[in-house]
Amino acid sequence: DVAYYLVHALGAGPGFEHTDRAAARTFAVRARTAGVGRIVYLGGLTPRGVPEEELSPHLRSRAEVGQIFLASGVPATVLRAAVIIGSGSASFEMLRYLTERLPVMVTPSWVRTRIQPIAVRDVLRYLVGSARMPAEVNRAFDIGGPDVLTYLGMMRRYASVAGLPRRLIFPVPVLTPRLSSHWIGLVTPVPRSIARPLAESLRHEVVCHEHDIAEWVPDPPGAPLRFERALDLALQRVREAKTTTRWSSASLPGAPSDPLPTDPDWAGGSLYTDERELDVGASPQALWRVVEGIGGENGWYSFPLAWAVRGWLDRLVGGVGLRRGRRDALHLRAGDSLDFWRVEEIERGRLLRLRAEMRIPGLAWLEMYAESDGNGAARYRQRALFHPRGLAGHAYWWSVAPFHAVVFGGMARNIAQTAEASEAEGAGAAGTAGEPEPAGTTAGGKRPLSAGESPGSGASGAPPRPE
Repeated sequence: DVAYYLVHALGAGPGFEHTDRAAARTFAVRARTAGVGRIVYLGGLTPRGVPEEELSPHLRSRAEVGQIFLASGVPATVLRAAVIIGSGSASFEMLRYLTERLPVMVTPSWVRTRIQPIAVRDVLRYLVGSARMPAEVNRAFDIGGPDVLTYLGMMRRYASVAGLPRRLIFPVPVLTPRLSSHWIGLVTPVPRSIARPLAESLRHEVVCHEHDIAEWVPDPPGAPLRFERALDLALQRVREAKTTTRWSSASLPGAPSDPLPTDPDWAGGSLYTDERELDVGASPQALWRVVEGIGGENGWYSFPLAWAVRGWLDRLVGGVGLRRGRRDALHLRAGDSLDFWRVEEIERGRLLRLRAEMRIPGLAWLEMYAESDGNGAARYRQRALFHPRGLAGHAYWWSVAPFHAVVFGGMARNIAQTAEASEAEGAGAAGTAGEPEPAGTTAGGKRPLSAGESPGSGASGAPPRPE
């Protein structure tokens, strides 16, 4: 058997090196006890000739984890990569958002450091091929694409491949990794806790010094992919909404000891709730489609400005904000990140439970239920729950409670109206099949809603309906 280790603890904060070390040691011991035939680890490319104490904490930790596996007594393959280019990876999202959102940039000096990026499909090929290595192979391999570029060059090539105007980039020596992480955290979906160690690592030149992996995993014709081709494939998946995994979906939803909204009233201390319930003139299936389509480009169905401001404030204090969006425009699964929420539980067709990952003095959830009223129509139930931590938590709840009628009440009403309008339009389209569509409609007879328009009512406050 082969055990793959594709784990890091960057998002854990300043103590991530200790967490990485402890997790790797535990994994190595368990693998040896279970009689695993090989460990395959995807780590980071480290510069040659740089003393360990001078490496960034991120690269130092990656190198240490690799050494733990090589000394574990289980044959190990340690693959060392620099920037991985693929839809959903933190490195790619950082490159993409910086280039797309900033036509003019004042950048730190590390944008001139040489990097050897690699396409995610080449990484996958090496990962799969490593499983077939003979038992006597116990070593690290450098893996990279054919291009050695600076981060500046990567941003300029990204702009060219994405069809963007040429970016004006001015490197300056005064931007430290700490300042860089604030800048990256505000502009990209990558939170500061991950942006800072990544930015610190970019000061090191990370290029391959050997390609011995080809002896065990031969490269087919045309591989490894050129940087522009890797970008093109990644952007194609983004545009087609086929990003199946993302860096932001890798975190666990809180500690095992945290309270849950399903705990009894007497457990875990105070729990504040805001509950809404509405009868909906649509089927439960139509209601569920609206519930599952919430967030990202579809919005949150009430007071868009308030959601935008809350997301901006969250990013200002180092949170994730609203920029993570959705992995898929139509469907969610447990573990998905959804703006500053995470899908904690989903019962397809009935329940969506989101757990807040914004910076707040407590724990928060949002539950949405699509249920049947027993007569073929739907009933919508919505619960916002908050478990405060300390006096600040209680003060936070009561300071925002006056706005709940607008935010949560408007959300419930607009979700119900969107489901009703969607079902009514579907029935109308079925009854007029073959008739020409009137001007101002989209395919299927749906009229595009203006920003902030509520379906069927013309009232402000709801973002466009998810399609």
